[in-house]
Amino acid sequence: MFEYKAPMRDYKFVMQELLTCDKHYQTLGYDEASTDMVDAILSEAAKFTEQVIAPINQIGDQQGCHWENGKVTTPDGFKDAYKQYVDGGWPTLSQDEDFGGQGLPHSINMVVSEMLSAANHSFSMYPGLSHGCMSTLEFHGTEQQKSMFMPKLVEGTWTGTMCLTESHAGTDLGLLRTKAELNEDGSYKINGSKIFISAGEHDLSDNIVHLVIARVTDSPAGTKGISLFVVPKFNVNDDGSIADENGVSCGSIEHKMGINGNATCVINFDDAKGYLIGEKNKGLKCMFTFMNGARLGVANEGVAASEAAFQGSLAYAQDRLQMRSLTGVKNPKGDADPIIVHPDVRRMLLTQKSIAEGGRALVSQLAQLVDITHAGNSDEDKLAANNRLALLTPIAKAFLTETAVDSASYGIQVLGGHGFIKEWGMEQLLRDTKICCLYEGTTGIQALDLIGRKVLGTKGVLLNDFIDEIKVFCKRNENNSVSLLAHTLVDYVELWSEVTHEIGIKASANPDELGAASVDYLMLSGYITLGYMWAQMAKTAQDTISKNPDEKDFYLAKVQTAEFYFARVMPKAHGHLACLASGAKTMMSMESEHFSF
Repeated sequence: MFEYKAPMRDYKFVMQELLTCDKHYQTLGYDEASTDMVDAILSEAAKFTEQVIAPINQIGDQQGCHWENGKVTTPDGFKDAYKQYVDGGWPTLSQDEDFGGQGLPHSINMVVSEMLSAANHSFSMYPGLSHGCMSTLEFHGTEQQKSMFMPKLVEGTWTGTMCLTESHAGTDLGLLRTKAELNEDGSYKINGSKIFISAGEHDLSDNIVHLVIARVTDSPAGTKGISLFVVPKFNVNDDGSIADENGVSCGSIEHKMGINGNATCVINFDDAKGYLIGEKNKGLKCMFTFMNGARLGVANEGVAASEAAFQGSLAYAQDRLQMRSLTGVKNPKGDADPIIVHPDVRRMLLTQKSIAEGGRALVSQLAQLVDITHAGNSDEDKLAANNRLALLTPIAKAFLTETAVDSASYGIQVLGGHGFIKEWGMEQLLRDTKICCLYEGTTGIQALDLIGRKVLGTKGVLLNDFIDEIKVFCKRNENNSVSLLAHTLVDYVELWSEVTHEIGIKASANPDELGAASVDYLMLSGYITLGYMWAQMAKTAQDTISKNPDEKDFYLAKVQTAEFYFARVMPKAHGHLACLASGAKTMMSMESEHFSF
């Protein structure tokens, strides 16, 4: 099993050098978020994840969670680790000071979340879902609901979930059957069952606060009749203390492909007391506060998985001796050379590295946009940040999770037969990572959201604003150290613009063209977006090499990784362009009954 090490130097590069977080935080009024404080927080987070969370990762996979009589027991070490997580104040980091939080920027917490996920995906999900629960209550809850639930959620002694899915409905939330009936005291009686509820039942916290979508008895069918409720496992008194047990129970836990250390539950609501969040029949609007934040969180999980895959692969490739280099002996004292000298191994390592580091830069930039939505100095700034998040969140979520699965698969490949053996951890990483492509809407759902709602639905405004920004960057750098990357990037964004226009024309005549194009379009968008991040990183690194000769190797590696990405990874976009050109005909011409065997 490889030992996870938080990539502290890269965090510093992305946050302080690429994204100039000092200026960003000062502009938004986060005066306490100085460089020294951020460095101290991340250093402590690194120690915690490396020394406490990472060592129980394999234990969680081997033992899994156990369900008996409606109660779930987490694997050995999880309960103590979660207590240390709470005692260390980690849940409070970016939460509102009014509820006991530290009031620090969301973008700092995002880095800590990456460390947790890379060290132990299953563990990170227990506190991770609470953030979305808190955001939803903070933005849409009543003052009474906030006072009842927020302090304990912020403290971490209570955790939160999101209860959407039902066995017959899946992503089609309009088909839900969970019912809500108004009680005389203004609360609601909730009845129904939800499936695939991550961290729905466990032994880590004193209470679990479920956000549940349900249909009030007189509400219309479909998505127009969905309302959102907060339903605690234990009822809560007005002062926030725990009362009696609510009608919430865990019917079973799933036996899964991966993330075995996290309990994925069937949760039954039997006359459970719940409280309406926001307006009746406006539940999806409220729920998107949770889901949009969760989608960015899952993108971050993709970055974490690629980082973990790269670290494990690199450690093995540097030590494993096998065959000689094609250009001559590189390890004369050994019987063979380390496999890192072989071109194909380097192809896989550099692909992992380029996805992990490029993805980190993208997610960090999006996290800074979230900071602006919370603390921007004007409504105009907040609107611009929200618009950019709307466009890039589905790209980040889908692209960084699909490529994370590739990175984990490369991890197995680099280790060869050892990668297929459990003790090395790579096969667990692949199993744990695949779920990220499904969470918060599958890749196909994200793709339809991107092309349908965010691009064509805004008549190209959101996309064109982003493309214009990229073109300005390329124009500014057409005659300097990254000119080749800039010229290449311009060509890609021109193709991106052209194919968007073509899809719009085709879809206006045949709506199936939209669905047929969606995933290839999203992956194309992802390769180009990450290319933009790498071009910016290469420019930052080139500008710094001469100023910081002591770390020349670090910055040179950034430039070389950017060049690899543009030469070996980004061209995959052309394959997606070729698929887009074929249209919907090859997918839709076959009659359904002909799909036989």
